[in-house]
Amino acid sequence: MIIGWCFICAFAVLINEVCLQVTIEGFTGSSVVLPCSLNKHFKLQDTDVLWRDKDSRSIYDLIKGKDSVERQDERYKNRAETFPEDYLRGNFSIKLRNLTDTDAGEFSCFITHLHELQIVKLIIKEATSGKGNESSEQENQGPDWKILGSVIVIALIMIIVAIAGFIYRWKKSYSSDYTEGAMAI
Repeated sequence: MIIGWCFICAFAVLINEVCLQVTIEGFTGSSVVLPCSLNKHFKLQDTDVLWRDKDSRSIYDLIKGKDSVERQDERYKNRAETFPEDYLRGNFSIKLRNLTDTDAGEFSCFITHLHELQIVKLIIKEATSGKGNESSEQENQGPDWKILGSVIVIALIMIIVAIAGFIYRWKKSYSSDYTEGAMAI
């Protein structure tokens, strides 16, 4: 039983350290929001968030809660923007405008003080005449719910396993007490 509890605790710790990965589709010439969010308590002034592309080029940095584009790679100048009004709610997503085929690949959002890494895989499709910026952005609003849903499902499984463990221990203890009482008679 102790081994089971150790496994559950280790699993809970690993969930926190695992990289979250989301896949987003965008269209050439349009814009896309690359999600990165934090659901833990944090102080904005102590927070550094580093956005990098597949080649480790700097896209956008948030240093001590302030925007920084000092190290921003030239290919992202005037194409990447954040949502400063949402920082306090833990939203560190970026919007990447005027997508090109070369933007396809993995992007990373690293929240340094919590050692949390979130990976966003961007797939670029050719724009069709019926699709534009608006539909592309609307399609990209779902992944945060997928992450939240996954975390909730894992948490529920852990709670169910914990309850089952308690019931098992209680039944085992109860049957042991009953057996001892029957032997005393």
